Amino acid sequence: MKYETVPSAPSALLALQRATHATLQLIAAELVDLDLTASEINALANLADGAGRTVSQLGAAAGVKPTTLTSVLDRLERRGHITRTTRVGDRRSVLIELTGPGREAAAVIVRTLADIEHRALGGLPAEAVAGFRSVLNALTEEGS
Repeated sequence: MKYETVPSAPSALLALQRATHATLQLIAAELVDLDLTASEINALANLADGAGRTVSQLGAAAGVKPTTLTSVLDRLERRGHITRTTRVGDRRSVLIELTGPGREAAAVIVRTLADIEHRALGGLPAEAVAGFRSVLNALTEEGS
């Protein structure tokens, strides 16, 4: 059965927006010692696997436009969390990589996100979580 809007039901998108706002506040509170913005946390979390990325690749992974990401990367570079280097064979392409302090911050971020996710979703059946991820993927695709 396909999803149909129920006029009398609360909007799923407004509920998602409320949940996003509450989640961002929780993440900020739990990571306050890192003194990072939500955008900086997002960027570092998406670099946490250690793979270098171009600005375009990181923007796609983080869900932001490369032009928006530039100021975030400037701040992270000034704080010593990332380096930007020219890619071998393509001087126009910049590779973003974590530094030692950036890897440490990213590891804290990933652990904190996993903990929050476990607390919020740990009591749900696996099928419900899988359905939730499917909804998030569908909404992400719609916005792309």
